[in-house]
Amino acid sequence: MNTNEAITEWSYWKAVVRYGHVGKGKEISVARYLVMPSGSTTVDVMEVITEMPGTKKRSIGSIQKIDYLEYLQGLRSEKENFFLQRLFEGKQAQ
Repeated sequence: MNTNEAITEWSYWKAVVRYGHVGKGKEISVARYLVMPSGSTTVDVMEVITEMPGTKKRSIGSIQKIDYLEYLQGLRSEKENFFLQRLFEGKQAQ
């Protein structure tokens, strides 16, 4: 995709991401809601998730394409999630 072109269409994704010590039983799964260019694939979404703070190998639980309304509802729930609030503040969640 040419990055000089304006992106006019978007796709919306819900990804369940595991944070913490994945595989050691000390992890927390959190639904994350992402907006990507319309031509994005699941692999593109996976690449974005691996760059997120706090994620490690095998951190992706599931990925699914969603509609705009579900995306907006998901953003609201992210803002109410205590774990994500602490993560974004740069503090370690307890």
